[in-house]
Amino acid sequence: MFFIRTASERDIEQVRALLARTWHATYDPIYGADKVKQLITGWHSAQSIKERVLKKGGEFLVADDGKRIAGMGYAAMSSKMVKTALLHQLYVDPHFQRQGIGRDIFAELETCFPDAEIMRLEVEPKNTVAIAFYEGVGFAEVDRVERMAGVEGMSGIVMEKTLTR
Repeated sequence: MFFIRTASERDIEQVRALLARTWHATYDPIYGADKVKQLITGWHSAQSIKERVLKKGGEFLVADDGKRIAGMGYAAMSSKMVKTALLHQLYVDPHFQRQGIGRDIFAELETCFPDAEIMRLEVEPKNTVAIAFYEGVGFAEVDRVERMAGVEGMSGIVMEKTLTR
């Protein structure tokens, strides 16, 4: 059984390994293994994960069974959009997908921002599994962007969910 808890610095290496597995499984067919490796190196370094774990105003969660981390999620309040929390990451190890871990992480994340009225995310249009998951937890498409996460050549779907209290 996996429990959802706040991540700490001691989780960084397990989270890096989890992100590498999930990114290769999800994005190699879309972008190719070399591009995915490049993105992982840039976005999922130990330093960048540490910064997210320690960031004030952000919430970094992991699904932990005491032996391994099977999922992670990171969200933070937007500095540009009022009353909006941004879901930056939500990944579950391919071996543990479809067991409710992603839903459990998301359920916890959406309660972490009492001042937020909206949660917003960007998702790769070809990642149909993620899109279906987000629709299943109440997100809807609101826009499209040409540069997802600011990266040239990576278009994205913008989805939002109204957070009810």
